Amino acid sequence: MFDVSHDPGRLVLGIESSCDETAASVVAGGRQVLSSVIASQVKDHAPYGGVVPELASRRHLQNLLPTVQLALRQAAVSLEDLSGIAVTQGPGLLGALLVGFSWAKAVAWASGKPIVGVSHLEGHLCALNLEDSPPPYPHLALLVSGGHTSIYVVESAVACREMGRTVDDAAGEAFDKVAKMLGLGYPGGIAIDKLAKSGNKRAYSFPRPRLRDGSLDFSFSGLKTALWQFCQTTPDYNVEDVCASFQEAVVDTLCAKMFLAARATGIKHLTLAGGVACNSRLREAFMQEGLKRGLQVTLPAPSLCTDNAAMIAAAGAARLRAGQRLSLTADAVSRLKRGGALPA
Repeated sequence: MFDVSHDPGRLVLGIESSCDETAASVVAGGRQVLSSVIASQVKDHAPYGGVVPELASRRHLQNLLPTVQLALRQAAVSLEDLSGIAVTQGPGLLGALLVGFSWAKAVAWASGKPIVGVSHLEGHLCALNLEDSPPPYPHLALLVSGGHTSIYVVESAVACREMGRTVDDAAGEAFDKVAKMLGLGYPGGIAIDKLAKSGNKRAYSFPRPRLRDGSLDFSFSGLKTALWQFCQTTPDYNVEDVCASFQEAVVDTLCAKMFLAARATGIKHLTLAGGVACNSRLREAFMQEGLKRGLQVTLPAPSLCTDNAAMIAAAGAARLRAGQRLSLTADAVSRLKRGGALPA
């Protein structure tokens, strides 16, 4: 069905298991999503108010094979048709990563297919290449997720440079922890976004951390602590107003740093990536402020913001075409050093 003999990125199977989503996808040419299957674990972790690493690993073991089989079936291809395999190597929960990473290496060894390891963060950045009109290179990307908040200069599909990152809590982590304080359940970011729509974003004043020091790094622990102290001393608060005011503080902080980076680099095209890029207020403010400043802005579809394997396959296709290959003795990594390089 597909001519894959001369293009190692022509038909790639992507595997993602870095946290609580077991995902598999087949992508053609690094751009066309033929299938994208996600087995969610939200219901498994909701009673605990967050992801339980051991439980996540066990669910990945149960879900991985049927998820891959369904992705291949939906794409109408077999393992023999593939030109390569891409798998998330890190960062993430080590036990969860190892399930997908070990499976992918075993299949690559047994089938003789080339394999590449992909950074989960690189995958989020490459998700934008799956849009009908992907952003040009170079562009500036704000990657905001449950575990990561960073600003990147994206120079190509295989090269990016980190300009700033969170020094403590990530924005998504702050959303989840504040939602837990307010008794809103898990996942917290969705609940806060929904309630904030009915609230007054100026009802309460919460700090905008580290906005005036010139650094492009982020810090959200102080904002989280400020909200906890507010809840302890203000028993009659309005929860919708608190959600709106807290969300506005996060959005203000993210936008301020991003547009500071745009001014510093002179780059005129900005993008969002990561799970928190689904937040409706962040998308609205990012677009409005960007247009006001005469900048081009690309907002990915929400389905490409959350964890998925299509983004891993897209990133893997570029690396396969660049001649990169993963050693079968390589290991998964839970954390990346500053700069974000994965071990070979």
